[in-house]
Amino acid sequence: MAITLEELFEKLPGAFNPEKAQGLDVVIQFNLRGEEASDWYVIVKDGTCEVGKGQHEAPTMSLGADSQDYKDIVTGRLDAMAAFMQQKVQLQGDLNLAMKFAQIFKFTK
Repeated sequence: MAITLEELFEKLPGAFNPEKAQGLDVVIQFNLRGEEASDWYVIVKDGTCEVGKGQHEAPTMSLGADSQDYKDIVTGRLDAMAAFMQQKVQLQGDLNLAMKFAQIFKFTK
């Protein structure tokens, strides 16, 4: 059975690597469209990770994508850089966070 977007976000704290997040105090907003359209945010601060559903009032970076494309990126079926170059992912704010995201969170395939 395919994983849902909600399940992916619920798994984020378990995939969080606090050693790779040293010194970060950021909010990443996810605005996802398509079949599982929803908004989520992730707060990384003081070596912790908190996930919330909805819009955060002051994100450091925002990521927009089709929900299936996002799931494919997280599960390793779609290369994040290729998705960005193909404009399947739109980023606003601190773009360096997008590169760090893959280091901060490690998902098992």
